[in-house]
Amino acid sequence: MRTLLFIFGIIILIGAEILRVYFIMPFPGSQQAETIEIAYFLHRYINLFRLLGFALVAYPFIYYFRSGTLGARVTVSLFLVVYLVVFYLFNFRFLAEKMFYQPSHKVFATRDASKIPTSNLIIGITLDGVSKAYPIQLIGYHHQVRDTIGNTPVMITYCTVCRTGRVYSPLVEGKDEQFRLVGMDHFNAMFEDANTGSWWRQVNGEAITGPMRGKMLKEIPAEQMQLGAWLALHPTSLIMQPDQDFQEEYDGLKNYDKGKGKSHLTRADSLSWKDKSWVVGVQRGMHARAYDWNDLLQHSVLQDTLAGTSLLITLENDSASFHVFDRDTLRFTFDPATHSLSDVQTASHWNLQGQCTEGTLKDKQLPVVQSYQEFWHSWRTFRPQTTAYKVTGKP
Repeated sequence: MRTLLFIFGIIILIGAEILRVYFIMPFPGSQQAETIEIAYFLHRYINLFRLLGFALVAYPFIYYFRSGTLGARVTVSLFLVVYLVVFYLFNFRFLAEKMFYQPSHKVFATRDASKIPTSNLIIGITLDGVSKAYPIQLIGYHHQVRDTIGNTPVMITYCTVCRTGRVYSPLVEGKDEQFRLVGMDHFNAMFEDANTGSWWRQVNGEAITGPMRGKMLKEIPAEQMQLGAWLALHPTSLIMQPDQDFQEEYDGLKNYDKGKGKSHLTRADSLSWKDKSWVVGVQRGMHARAYDWNDLLQHSVLQDTLAGTSLLITLENDSASFHVFDRDTLRFTFDPATHSLSDVQTASHWNLQGQCTEGTLKDKQLPVVQSYQEFWHSWRTFRPQTTAYKVTGKP
């Protein structure tokens, strides 16, 4: 009986520590199953499992250490050492918050003082007449950065495993909330709020478990493009600068923009419609559609209609900066020689930023439609209703 108590206690101690982290980190096989409720239960009640485990092993350990043979004392001691090693690894090495930290020094610079190459991808936001750019190389490591743009608090987030950049209001039920990176669910970063301990998905701002389950963070419109393209549209924009405390971590993401991440989790697939293929995703109401990045590279311009909205998807000459616009009733033709557009109705000329530069509609700007560049596996997982756009004839 003493031996069984000790074995059960050790299994509870080691199993609870491992499974609590295994289910919310990208270990082999951990992200495919629907185990988030189990993970949350273990996370919330880990101290009870520890107390139960120690209660079961305490008496056998004391007995064997006092009255057992040398072999028994060595055996029970080794098992406890194994538990202590597991405890250290799964509480101080493998936890997301122990691997990714918030910036110590948040510095912004104008275009003339910026150290960020203009070819780097950024998440750009304009609020209250103020524009700011957040390089993906930086926020990709931090996963979230809190800031204020104009008078508006914002939470800029990025998941490198899903290639998802999202910006949210950190207000929950009218109160400013603090979040920490706690792990991931189906390969998407997951945050925990400080007040209720609920877990929130990065990809859509939804609380998926805990007291706030079903609540949604308000998304703030943002665009992804190269810094040079952003500055062409917003020349007075401020640009987030590297925090020197994390330069080594930033260096590990220097090729991420181009899909050449060090890990298989972040490295892009050059073929179309593979798990790690890039897509441009658009959602209108309950309808969603994905546009193959390779199609966009080939044609530069795609036109489609989704849920009653006529869309124009464009790719700038840098082959990295994309835009999605509401073209209303306009239909466009693309001239690859000049990299410009003409609308069929008025023959006015437009650039790939959705601005009319010449003709009847000169100075008109097409309304921007919120869109995302994302890995195909992520887009279809979190928007299972999505359809895939296929080029037929002229795009």
